[in-house]
Amino acid sequence: MKATGVVRRIDDLGRIVIPKEIRRTLRIGEGSPLEIFTEKDGEIVLKKYSPIGELSEFATNYAETLSKTTGHIACITDKDTVIAVSGGLKKDLLEQNISKELEEIIENKEIYTSKDNDELAIPISKNENKERIFHSQVIYPIVSDGDSVGSVVLMSKEPNKKMSETEMKVVQSAAGILGSQLEI
Repeated sequence: MKATGVVRRIDDLGRIVIPKEIRRTLRIGEGSPLEIFTEKDGEIVLKKYSPIGELSEFATNYAETLSKTTGHIACITDKDTVIAVSGGLKKDLLEQNISKELEEIIENKEIYTSKDNDELAIPISKNENKERIFHSQVIYPIVSDGDSVGSVVLMSKEPNKKMSETEMKVVQSAAGILGSQLEI
């Protein structure tokens, strides 16, 4: 655990203020759900809650199935991090923070397809540099109870490969199934 040096008092209603700098760094906004954990030594740990994170094992298996079925790299994210990768780049993407571009696509519930090989694909993680890694890509938001909670991404490193209607339908189905799992 990393010490911040910040000390806050609990008010008469049992509330504590998380400093703005920490909220901004961790991308915790008003209404963001937090999980509360307690440790034996009296520590209280607040952790950003990710509904998709609850399905991480299921998401990992689903990403593996998508990758094997399509022959592409499959990636499943929540609103902050990549939670499952299969078909390559696992060490580069898994548990990385998602890029601002992907975050906007998720938030706006957009469906993104790079149409031509000339079009630069959306970076998945913040750590990706500007060099061209993917030549074609499909991104579909995962929606649960009307809220965007993540995305399913299918990517190809092959220069002449374009995503077809079939890949779009596969990604759409995956996002629908993951979203419905969260509503149960």
